[in-house]
Amino acid sequence: MILLAGETLVPDASGALCWPAAETVVVADLHLEKGSSVPGLPPYDTAATLARLAGVLRQWRPRRVVCLGDSFHDDGAAVRLDRGDREALRELVAAHDWLWIVGNHDPAPPSLGGSVVGEIAIGRLAFRHEADAAAPGGEVSGHYHPKAAFRARGRRLAGRCFVGDARRLILPAFGAYAGGLDVSDPAIRRLFPDGFDIHLIARERVTRLPRALTR
Repeated sequence: MILLAGETLVPDASGALCWPAAETVVVADLHLEKGSSVPGLPPYDTAATLARLAGVLRQWRPRRVVCLGDSFHDDGAAVRLDRGDREALRELVAAHDWLWIVGNHDPAPPSLGGSVVGEIAIGRLAFRHEADAAAPGGEVSGHYHPKAAFRARGRRLAGRCFVGDARRLILPAFGAYAGGLDVSDPAIRRLFPDGFDIHLIARERVTRLPRALTR
């Protein structure tokens, strides 16, 4: 569990964030159709990402879904969607109150249903693509694709992670080919001057790590 601005949030091993009290699931950085944009990458990431997202939504049955930007890898991603993937996405969007937050990769998300917003406040939480260092508490964002590594008792755990403190939470990238930025990078550390908590996704579970990250 993660407490943020008085709200109880659940980090899911899929990379999604669940907010049960608000019947909301949040995902960041789907980067749909990255595979079809990069020569040499198998173009199957969209199907894999949508299948995992559909599984999360079946499990949690939210009323609302918030996508924190960079849902599409580039402006032409929607045109490259396979017909089956397009229909699968339309069905997911139609079944929920769906919010597309704009990102730097998709400043104008394509019309596939749902509502497009720059950022949005829901209750005590604010949702945007990229963290704002000056924002008050209760911020939820994506953009940085955080990942971490931890060594204990001779074993090394590494993977995507949720990273946060009392003021803000950054979600891992949900997309199959999204990659990641280590939490030790200054771009992430500057947002948490007093340290941060890591909720690491590894071995199909979420593990909370101590603030002092050990390699």
